[in-house]
Amino acid sequence: MNTRTIAAIGLTCTLFAGLPAGADEVRFDLANEYSPTSLVASMDQDFIDTVAEKSAGSIVITPHFGGSLGFKSKDHFDLVGDGVIPIAGTYTGAFVGIDRMFALSSMPFLAPDVDGAKRLYEIAKPYYEEIFAQNGQKLLYASPYTPVGIWAGKALSSKEDLKDLKIRTYDAASNEVFQVIGAAPIQTSWSDVVPLLGTGGIDAVLTSDESGVTSNFWDYLSHFNALPYSIAINMTHMNADSFDALSPEQQAAIEKAAALVQERNWKRVEERVARNLDIMAEHGIAVVAPDPELVKDLSVASETVLTNWLADTGEDGKAIVSA
Repeated sequence: MNTRTIAAIGLTCTLFAGLPAGADEVRFDLANEYSPTSLVASMDQDFIDTVAEKSAGSIVITPHFGGSLGFKSKDHFDLVGDGVIPIAGTYTGAFVGIDRMFALSSMPFLAPDVDGAKRLYEIAKPYYEEIFAQNGQKLLYASPYTPVGIWAGKALSSKEDLKDLKIRTYDAASNEVFQVIGAAPIQTSWSDVVPLLGTGGIDAVLTSDESGVTSNFWDYLSHFNALPYSIAINMTHMNADSFDALSPEQQAAIEKAAALVQERNWKRVEERVARNLDIMAEHGIAVVAPDPELVKDLSVASETVLTNWLADTGEDGKAIVSA
């Protein structure tokens, strides 16, 4: 257990209570760094509501959206594994330093549409489950984002437009792609994005239309450059001891709720894309169709990223991509 976790336990042990198995009511807390109105937060809220229904009210989960507990996504893996936070919904790119398998959904141009991203997750799910299990956790379900693009102050049509652009990236893979293409990427947690936009620390943001809409990016930027880049995912994961301490009926309620929410999550994405287009139009955001030249430039820049990922993940990575 690291120093940060020990300190966190001292600060938050009174927040995260779970009653022993067999008690009438069990209470858990769920952490998520994204705002309550975001797509991934709404998916976690659906899980919370469905668990309450399936458990006949015997499991009560309290959400803490917007990073309100003071933790960033990268902290969640250790905190859930150590039982400080019972449940968390976390962007998987934050876990790349823990295991390179978590970079899979961020591989550029590998599965940039909803159907492809769903298939990729289903193929890789057993590998994710094993990683969580080895670290005292249980994978509950994935929450996909809408497709990734570039929010900027102008339309982007070639690598020349990206040269020296101070662009926020969200993981090591995206950081490497934009370094190769000649931009000036800055990898940072989501909670730091709006402050950086406000101070001019960044000029553009690599993220989904969804994330920009929920954070009112029109206050800072004017264009959303759509790209067939990738579809990022959150994973909602639970401390294994907390799950094991539940009664068999409560465990079944958690698993049934997770399965139902997982199925609904993928259907929500396309509905949300249409909704976001309307909202962006209302706020004067120009939605730029993918430019073939820019897509080609980024595809070339990303080739080494996938090659390096395959080298890092060995036979497991090759098996997933082949499938």
